[in-house]
This record gives sequence, structure tokens and C-alpha cells, in this order.
Amino acid sequence: MSSTLGHTVESPNHTNLDPSFFFLLGIPGLEQFHMWLSLPVCCLGTATVVGNIAILVVVATEPALHKPVYLFLCMLSTIDLAASVSTVPKLLAILWCGAGHISASACLAQMFFIHTFCMMESTVLLAMAFDRYVAICHPLRYATILTDAIIARIGVVAVVRGSLLMLPCPFLIRRLSFCQSQVIPHTYCEHMAVVKLACGDTRPNRVYGLTAALLVIGVDLFCIGLSYALIAQAVLRLSSHEARSKALGTCGSHVCVILISYTPALFSFFTHRFGHHVPLHVHILLANVYLLFPPALNPVVYGVKTKEIRERVFRVFHRGQRTGLKASE
Repeated sequence: MSSTLGHTVESPNHTNLDPSFFFLLGIPGLEQFHMWLSLPVCCLGTATVVGNIAILVVVATEPALHKPVYLFLCMLSTIDLAASVSTVPKLLAILWCGAGHISASACLAQMFFIHTFCMMESTVLLAMAFDRYVAICHPLRYATILTDAIIARIGVVAVVRGSLLMLPCPFLIRRLSFCQSQVIPHTYCEHMAVVKLACGDTRPNRVYGLTAALLVIGVDLFCIGLSYALIAQAVLRLSSHEARSKALGTCGSHVCVILISYTPALFSFFTHRFGHHVPLHVHILLANVYLLFPPALNPVVYGVKTKEIRERVFRVFHRGQRTGLKASE
């Protein structure tokens, strides 16, 4: 007998498996280091929550920061927080206690939300590149192009695009039979890691997963590259060295965030599909770097490189210190 997530089918050559749960193994080959690996995971998870909440609070409480670039940053912080909540608690449970059991429905839900949030983040990074293009190439039209209504629509597009592109994946997986193993050699329910456990024809899952990834990463990276090519062209036309430096300085934070986000994503994507000789634990570590590092580092990058945010954070911090001193007197 073999079983699917939705029904059971006859198969004399395979053992019947319970379709109601999977088991997340963690990082195969590094089980003895799970407790030590939990330390950076815990630190990165804490940094993600503290840093992104700080960004949201500072932007919300400072009217001077109610500008398109900071509203996009708030979208990014919200997505990073949601993605962290979807992965870090279960990841720590696996590393600390070996609690890898997860129901099939919870696994599919985790897979859907993780990949959807990643696609949403890519859309927001593209919107931030467009923001920089308009600010530098069309500064006089900036306020009329990036209105509050347009920013809200971009946010809706990010949610709808990520959700619709990812929606078929759980349904494509539900049609599969699982007769080999229910142990997922991963720290979370990654799409291809689940598909590889299935029996039968998995080509529709592989083709759709690859197509969706290329539609997001390929299209977004091309448009971001085009935006910065036009920005570079406009900056080189400026006669003043100071003006060129100022214009490029406004893009520094965004370029750093793009590198932090897309570099591990591309490494993970290509090693997963083409790096057949790369050890499995390297695949898993790269996938976790992709999920854990960008959400933790994005607030740091913007906090350090953006003068307005840095000054507001210090102001809020000192205001809180003065309030605490007055309360203690």
C-alpha cells in the first residue's frame, strides 16, 4: 500500500505510510552539533524580532519618516517578522529537543507561508528599487508618482502575487503518493524537500516550482538591475562630485539589502537543483542562511546607513531613558 495526503492507493511493492504527518530531521550529518547551532539561530531570531519591531515603532511614531522609502521598509520588516515566526520556533524545537514531528497540514501551511513571504519580500525589494529610480531620475515627480494610494496598491500586489504563485504547490503535493519515507531531511517544509519524498511522477511539481522561482527571482532581479542601470546613467550626468556621491549614498542601504537577500537565495536555489555533489548539510545550511540572515540584518543595515532612522532610534531611546529616570525619582 502507498498513501497520499488525501487518500490511499494500492501498491504491492511499498509499505503503507501514515499520510497525516512528516518528521523534520534537522541538519543531517550535524545532529551532534544541533545544540550549538541553536545559539546563532536564537540570536538571529531575537535580532529579527527586536530590530524589525524597532523599525516599525520608529517609523510609526515619527511623522517625518512617513515617506515612500520608509513605508516600503515597514512592509519589508513586517514580512521579515512573519517569515521568522513561520520558521524559527519549529527550528529551535528541532535543534533543542528533536521535536521534528509535524502534521501534513501544518507542513503544507508552513511551506506555503515561507515561500509566499520570500516572494513578497522580492516584490517589495523591487518596489524599493523603483522608489530609488524615481527619486533620482524624476525627483520633481516623486511625490505625484509614489502617492499613498500607489504604495498601498504595491503592498496588495506583493501579497496577491506571492499568494497566487505559491497557491498551486500545496495542491500539487496533495496529489502525490508517499511510500518511501516521511522523514524530511531539512529544518522546515521546503517545497523540493517534500517533493523528493514522493513516489510516481513529480515532474509537474518540479517544473512549476522552477517556473515560479524564475518568475520571481529572474524577473525581479532583471527589473532591479535595469533600475540601477538607469540610476547610474542619471548620476553620471551630474556635474558635481558631491551631487553624485549624495545620489549614490541614498541607494547604499538598498543595495546592501539586495545583496544580503538575493546572494544566499541564489546559492540555495542553484545548489538545490544543480549541485548534486554538494553535501546535504551544506544545502540545508544555505537554505537556513537564506531564511535567517536577511531578516536579522536588514534593520541593522538601514539603522546604520540611514541617518534619519539612526537619529530617530537614538531619540526614542534617550526619550525612554529620561522617562525611566523621572519615574524613579
